[in-house]
Amino acid sequence: MTKLITTLLAAFLYAGTAMAASTNVLLAQSEANVSDEASLQRGASLYFNYCAGCHSIKYMRYTRIASDLNLSEDQLMNNLVFTGAKPGDLVTAAMPESSADWFGAAPPDLSLTARSRGSDWIYSYLKAFYVDPSRPLGWNNTVFPAASMPNVLWDRQGIQTLATHGDEGGHGMRLEDQFELAVEGTRTAAQFTQDARDITNFLTYVGEPAALQREKYGIWVFFYLLLLTGLLYVLKHEYWRDVH
Repeated sequence: MTKLITTLLAAFLYAGTAMAASTNVLLAQSEANVSDEASLQRGASLYFNYCAGCHSIKYMRYTRIASDLNLSEDQLMNNLVFTGAKPGDLVTAAMPESSADWFGAAPPDLSLTARSRGSDWIYSYLKAFYVDPSRPLGWNNTVFPAASMPNVLWDRQGIQTLATHGDEGGHGMRLEDQFELAVEGTRTAAQFTQDARDITNFLTYVGEPAALQREKYGIWVFFYLLLLTGLLYVLKHEYWRDVH
């Protein structure tokens, strides 16, 4: 029993230390909103054009995404499917297993990233890439230092360098103050912020697709409970009328 308590205490202290360490980087607020259908559709398009080649979302099927995001089968196949997959297939990456040799580690599945790390982490990560010649692929990230992934959105965002007035790694600084734009991208800062938010919204939805259904039916459940409360009140009043 003592050994069990000691083990649990050690695990709790380790988790607390890890959480404290993760708060050294100030994350930007993503303002994720899975009820914004237009944002989800844009995020899905960006994800499949820029991310799906390497990263799978293996717990989702193409048909589920199309249904939840109100996309026709033609829209699905023409805009989101680039691998020869069928509508009912799970969303797997096109990257072969040998990709671990190329990048040092296989690109992770992103199905549950929003649930494990949070929407703010994804949003901040997408905006936190900067040029770093010391890295094998020439990129680094203040939210996830030494990440093996290059900035696949660089053409839209532009090329960032670390701000000369900030401390290394951006610890304790707001995300927007950590970088200086060296080369402009095809999107303005506001437009790329929306891009990052759209991808974040889509991955937040992927992490818990049932959230859409809860929001859709939640208002009806509320009205049902309100009606039931009224009926029970009338029933109680009728039942106890002769007693009083």
